[in-house]
Amino acid sequence: MTDTPASELDFLVGAELDTLAVRAGQVRTAEGEHGDPIFLTSSYVFDSAEQAAARFSGEQPGNVYSRYTNPTVRTFEQRIAALEGAEAGVATASGMAAILSTCMALLSSGDHIVCSRSVFGTTTVLFTKYLQKFGVNVELVTLTDLDEWQSAITPNTRLLFAETPSNPLGDVADIGALSVLAKSRNCLLIVDNCFCTPALQQPIALGADIVIHSATKYLDGQGRCMGGAVVGRKEHMDEVLGFLRTCGPTMSPFNAWVFLKGLETLRLRMEAHSASALTLAIWLDAHPGVDTVFYGGLPSHPSHALAKKQQRAFGGVLSFKVKGGREEAWRVIDATRIMSLTANLGDAKTTIVHPATTTHSRLSDADKVSAGISENLIRVAVGLESIDDLKKDLDRGLSAL
Repeated sequence: MTDTPASELDFLVGAELDTLAVRAGQVRTAEGEHGDPIFLTSSYVFDSAEQAAARFSGEQPGNVYSRYTNPTVRTFEQRIAALEGAEAGVATASGMAAILSTCMALLSSGDHIVCSRSVFGTTTVLFTKYLQKFGVNVELVTLTDLDEWQSAITPNTRLLFAETPSNPLGDVADIGALSVLAKSRNCLLIVDNCFCTPALQQPIALGADIVIHSATKYLDGQGRCMGGAVVGRKEHMDEVLGFLRTCGPTMSPFNAWVFLKGLETLRLRMEAHSASALTLAIWLDAHPGVDTVFYGGLPSHPSHALAKKQQRAFGGVLSFKVKGGREEAWRVIDATRIMSLTANLGDAKTTIVHPATTTHSRLSDADKVSAGISENLIRVAVGLESIDDLKKDLDRGLSAL
């Protein structure tokens, strides 16, 4: 088996996102299959000892061992890189493995990270607990306050890390402004693009150096598999791949194949998620049982204008505060029958969760306050069900308040 020669894919140069999502990185074997093949093998056979030596040394391209070379995984890497407008990509076992691999590949003891407070709770724990054990320091800042970012940068700062829109309040970072700041201080800007995906936002086009994904979410779209991805310049991705080759947080070929199927419908799904989420946010905003709604598509959201400028739509995730506290929030969640009570998101099935006691439960009380994670906050990741049924499902608990 050999990859489809690059010359045979020249017709994809300048292709639109929908075409890239279906065709980029496509591989065909001598069998001439139409669908993307799946290569469930741990190792590969060489034609000669000389070829084996050349493959292991990197002098000759080709497959060596599926921990770091697999045709199905490579197709996924090339496709997500093409969608993000990046030179190269690396697939990992999970979104957190993508963040860890990037940091381990690009940082050394004594380096410094500036990170938004408004990131996934486990990302904060990785930075503030585990990386610090190895001499990598981190400072947390307000996502939307450019002055805080600038003040936090030191001579040892190597990475600026932002998740935008943020989880779960939907705050939006000015990627272009952060890019200018990063370049002026010789830092790399990393953007977690999980909530928007390249269907709605392309951070590299806005100036980011590296983009991170939890493929588990919208890239899959049906909650089937775990996976992550890192894309950016080839020089950086070679370093990440080196870490992956040595330490092994690898995406499985089967999972890569599932994600390839998910990418084929990515834009259609993201538009549907966004439309339903906006409708639900408007309805919640007018509900007497709701105190505040956080969704970038609402004109009342502080990041609305910026989100409208740098995103094609506003995504499928919203959050809202009920009138009351934890007891009232739990009552609303427990009253739902259609929505799935689970911490995952990006699924065809709508999910609902209480961030303070689940996704962000490992944060200290002070860090929760700083990140805006209150006891009466509920996060909903709107799926593809009937929006009228979703309204009725939430109204069961909200009306009882």
